[in-house]
Formats: sequence, structure tokens, C-alpha cells
Amino acid sequence: MNRSKSLAATSKSITAMARKRSSKTTLIFFLLLSLLAFLSFLPVFASLPSLPSYSHSHDLHFHLPRHQRLHRRQKISVRKFEIAEDKFWKDGKPFQIIGGDLHYFRVLPEYWEDRLLRAKALGLNTVQTYIPWNLHEPEAGKLVFEGIADLVSFLKLCQKLGLLVMLRAGPYICAEWDLGGFPAWLLSIHPDVRLRSSDPAYLQKVEGWWGVLLPKVAPLLYGNGGPIIMVQIENEFGSCGNDKAYLSHLVKLARGHLGEDIILYTTDGGSRETLEKGTIQGDGVFAAVDFTTGDNPWPIFKLQKQFNSPGKSPPLSSEFYTGWLTHWSEKMARTDADFTAAALEKIMLQNGSVVLYMAHGGTNFGFYNGANTGADESDYKPDLTSYDYDAPITESGDVDNAKFKAIRRVMGKFSSVSLPSVPPNNKKTGYGSIQLKRTAFLFDLLDEIDPLHIVEAESPTAMEYLNQMFGFVLYVSEYVAKTGGSKLVIPKVHDRAQVFISCSPEVNGGQVSYVGTLERWSNQAINLPNVKCVSSTSLFILVENMGRVNYGPYIFDRKGILSSVYVDGSVLKRWKMISIPFHNLNEVPKFNPVIQVASKFHKVSAGKKLEHKSVGVGGPSFYTGHFSIDTKTEVTDTYISLRGWGKGIAFVNEFNIGRYWPTSGPQCNLYIPAPILRQGENVLVIFELESPNPELMVDSVDQPDFTCGPGQASVHQNEDGKASASLLTPNPLGLRTF
Repeated sequence: MNRSKSLAATSKSITAMARKRSSKTTLIFFLLLSLLAFLSFLPVFASLPSLPSYSHSHDLHFHLPRHQRLHRRQKISVRKFEIAEDKFWKDGKPFQIIGGDLHYFRVLPEYWEDRLLRAKALGLNTVQTYIPWNLHEPEAGKLVFEGIADLVSFLKLCQKLGLLVMLRAGPYICAEWDLGGFPAWLLSIHPDVRLRSSDPAYLQKVEGWWGVLLPKVAPLLYGNGGPIIMVQIENEFGSCGNDKAYLSHLVKLARGHLGEDIILYTTDGGSRETLEKGTIQGDGVFAAVDFTTGDNPWPIFKLQKQFNSPGKSPPLSSEFYTGWLTHWSEKMARTDADFTAAALEKIMLQNGSVVLYMAHGGTNFGFYNGANTGADESDYKPDLTSYDYDAPITESGDVDNAKFKAIRRVMGKFSSVSLPSVPPNNKKTGYGSIQLKRTAFLFDLLDEIDPLHIVEAESPTAMEYLNQMFGFVLYVSEYVAKTGGSKLVIPKVHDRAQVFISCSPEVNGGQVSYVGTLERWSNQAINLPNVKCVSSTSLFILVENMGRVNYGPYIFDRKGILSSVYVDGSVLKRWKMISIPFHNLNEVPKFNPVIQVASKFHKVSAGKKLEHKSVGVGGPSFYTGHFSIDTKTEVTDTYISLRGWGKGIAFVNEFNIGRYWPTSGPQCNLYIPAPILRQGENVLVIFELESPNPELMVDSVDQPDFTCGPGQASVHQNEDGKASASLLTPNPLGLRTF
């Protein structure tokens, strides 16, 4: 049905009902006078706590006949967002949600307003965002709500700009975010907690988190004068479990903190099975759906009605996919602009509400990218640093593209107000080539580390048990080599382990040799050569956490070496563990022994040439470079191109801009927003794991690049028929091998 005709019909019906009620005017007037007389005595009771503003109107509205409720909704004067007649109603008027996901934690705070204004120019009246628990509580009991984690400021900014908010409070969010938003310290609890369940140990932690979070957002609910119209419980729970007690407990917690009037909702795939498992019928929780872009939406919306109370099922696609995620070693996901816009219009033509996922993707800064798995947990697929998502507003905020224009054309047809003008793309600058210098080789630093900061144990210890949630762990042990060489087997390593060996310093100066790489997705035995050491041979295993699984049955994803280590069939004992956590998006490690020593080496290297224990130019090393921005020049966004480099992480002015891996691809360049930069000198530090660019050069450029790829990638079919790639790295480091 045409939307304008529907509203006209409703208006005529309301007018007719108003005439029927005219005979009651005198009685109602008398009652209002009595009520005003009573209210005049309220100061006497000023010391008593006031009732919530919504309770009286809510009860009165509930007891009115249906036709009077409709009339009341048109005359309502208080702020209220509700569901009735299979529609959303805002302040008594039918309302079509035209929304989009835009995550505050993937955009620097200095750019929040810029991105929200672009979302508004796209045609949105509502913003949907997740809340990642791990961003706000990186350590148990340590709460962070500043900087990029300043949720309240983001919500207030949405309101200032006239945007409503749908808040996805978790505690699980998925979102292609590390561990689905759960803090990794949950994985260090013994005995293991059962995530996303009614396990009392898990619920206790959730209660503590929501006991802090929900009171912060309660004043910003729509009924309290804020922008929040709906709050989501969990996320796509029907795809993973069937624990109704857990979901009901979350509803009880939310109601306890937020009150009865706020609309709570769930989101699940548009199938009967997922809706049966993931919805919370009987608790007054609205069930929304998501489905593949291009699917016929209306049979799915008809199914949605079966999981909502009568009259309580406005059609809502709470995740309308504008693009898709991309893993390392895959081609960049792209979807057709006209196809996407046409699918969107099919929903909106019949007054369906929709939330674009994503309106603007942003960036997985730091170590917060998530990962997926396939048939089993070894079929591991980590996400890129970029979360561009092929969304209409690109990673850097660009809107001059076909998809933005196509979606805006559709949005404009259904918007109740004229759309704002489209802002121009933000300026980007290529600041030229940056010459780097190798300032420290990882293994040069080990002798300088205080033994008090080294953990010793009989068996390898998982990263989380070392009180480290992100970054790298260096595992060190010794073995006695056989004459013909030995074989190393590590059944379970998460996620990528580079293996090195060396003799004692008396033999060859303690030079470190690379022997191979074990990857979670292609774990094979490694042959250890006989280096003819005088005594035992030192074994070094550098393990990288590449991002925890965020979706599916394998999200309980600890990192590091998670099994025994075997050399020639015997279990290797007596291990030393050295943490290398680095800065993350919202926290700085209390102490990082490797970085502390590396800083000292950097100062030394400025004055003289260092002798390194490695043979060749590769291996895990720190590289530092400087570039200047003229004080008379505007500081703008840029990208750094890592073409010619191997794999690692990059920091600009001590900000962790994320992982790079151009040999795997498709991402070649890392996005650097202008607020990270400054006029004058800027410092780039790279921790390169394999081989640097031979010229030790990085280029600052003015555009993204997703055309890198694995020149030595082998593509195989998983059991689900999808292709994935494993990078073959026989010796990418340039170190001596035997």
C-alpha cells in the first residue's frame, strides 16, 4: 500500500472517532479539574520519590478501548516511542525507521559528528550501534568510558544531530569484533565459564557489567528525553543456542535498570528455526529479523509476525546488508549498488522499516578485529583491519560513490523531511615516502629483560592465563637435537607461530635461525635441523593472536600454545613465557618488558650501528621512521602503503592503527585519520614479523588499496563449499635456514 494513502485513511478514521466521543467532553473536563485540584497539594509530598513519568499514561492507555487508544495516540503530547497496530509510533504518529549501523568504536571521536552528518545526508533518521563489553572493561573491574569508549557523548551527539538510536547492548554482539565483544579475561576464569548461557558464573559477570552500563544509558532513553528508542537483547542467539532461561534473565536485568516502557528487541535470521530459538515470546520483547539482501522480504516479515504478539510486529529488517565482511586472503567483498538499492526499496514501499548494516563501517583499530571459522575451529579466517564493508559511507567517510547515491535516492522517496545536502569527501594527502631504520631485532632484547617479568611453567601457558589479552607471546624452551634432525609438532596453536632455534652464544654468537611457521589453518609438523650445538638447542616460538572468533560454536577462543609441544614424539617441558602485548585501542599495557627494552635500543641505535643476532635482514624486528607535516599545511587523512613488506603491526604517534599483511591481501594500505597526525614531526613504528621492504621504505598515499594478494596462496574448498586460502611461507624471513 502507498504510504501517503495509508496515512490519509488513518486520519479520516481518527476524525470520525473524535466526533463519536464529543458527548463525553463535559465529563472529561470535570475530571481534569479534579485532577488539577489534587496536583495543587503535591508540594506537601515533595520528599517522597516521584513515580516514573511513563507509568500513569501507560496504565490509562492500556485500559482504553482500541479505537480510543488510537485517538489518544494522535493527541499524545508526551515523548513516547511504542509499537501498536503493527507499526512503530513516535509521539502518537506512525513512524518508519530508516536506520543504519554506525559503530562509535570504529571511528575516532573527532570524526563522530562528521560520520553522523553523512549518515543523515544518506537519509537516515536512526543510528544503530553495538556496545562492545571488552572495549569498556579491558581488565576485570577496570571500566573505561573515555575517548573512543565515551558512549554517552556519542549518544548525546546523535540526539543533538536529530538522530534516534537503537542500542545493541549485548552482552554478546558478534560485529566481526574480537570475541564477539566479550572481554578476553572471561577466558582466564577457572573453571571455564559457559558464554551465552545461564551459567551462574557467567551471569554474575554480565550482571556486574550491565549494572554499570545500563544506568549510564537510562537517562538517554526516549521516554526520559534522550534518543534511545529501542535496546537489543543479545544478538542472533537463535543461530547458536536455545537457552530461554538465559534470554529471560537478560530481559529481567534490562527491565530492572531501564524500566517497562523501553522497547526491548531481539535480532535473528529470518527462518523458523532461528526465530524459535532466539525470540523471547511472552516477555513483551519485539522480535526483529535479518536476511540475505535480495531475498523476498515479505514472506519473512509474515513469519516474523508469528513470533510477536498480535499487533506488535511492524516489519523490521534490523540488518539490511549493504556489503559484506572480508577476511585476509580473500578478494575484497563488493556488492552492486543498484541491486542493493532495489532490494531496499522493496521493503520500504510497503512501509517496512530497515536498518542498513553497515551505513558506515570504519576501522578495526588496534587488535580488535574478529574472525570466523568454517567446518571446525582450525578453519580459521581472521578479518581485515579495514571494516569498510563496501558500505555507502566508506572507511574514510567518502560519499561520492554509486552505492551512496543509489541508496540516498531510495531513502529520499520515503523520508518525511527533505534530506540534507551531501557533504564533500574529506581531503586526503599523500605525505610522500618515509624512510625507516631497523632499531631492534626481537631476539636482541631478550638478554635485557628482567627475569621477574618472565613466567616459567612446566607446560606452555595460554595467553589469557598470563593476564595478557592481545598481541604476542614468545615461548622459550630447550631440546636435544638428533643427528639427523628432529620433528616439531604442536597440535593446537592459536593462531600463528614462527619457530626459531639457536645454540648458546659460545657456538655461533647465539645467532637465531628461522625454521618454519605453524598456522592454525594449516598446522603441519616442522623439521628442526641439527645445528650441532654443544649442549641443548634453544627453541623460540613466537605466537601471534590474530583476533578471536566472534561467531559460531568456537567463540571460546583462547590464544597461544594450547596443547603440549612434541619434539620427536616426546613432550617438551620447562617453558618460559615472555609477554609482548603492545598498546591496544583503549589501553596501554601496565608493563611491556620487550617494548621497554626496545625503547632503550632505539636510543642507542641513533648513535651507532647495532650488531644483530640474526643472519639476513628479516625476522621479527622494530623499524622506525619519521615524516613531517608543514606547520602551515592542513593536517588531513592519509594512508600508509605496506606493499613490499611482509606481516606485522603499525603505530603512528603511538596509536595502534592495526595489522598489515599485504602478502596475503587484499588490504595493502592502512587508513590513518587526521586526528592521529600532527603538524611537525610524526613517528611511524612498525613491528615486522617477516621481511621488510628491501629499501626500508613506506609510502604515505591519498587513497585506499585492496588489490594486494597472496602470490603463493593455495585455494581450497571447505566443506561448506566456500573457498579459502592458506599462505605458504617456507622461508619469508630472509633468515638463515639449514
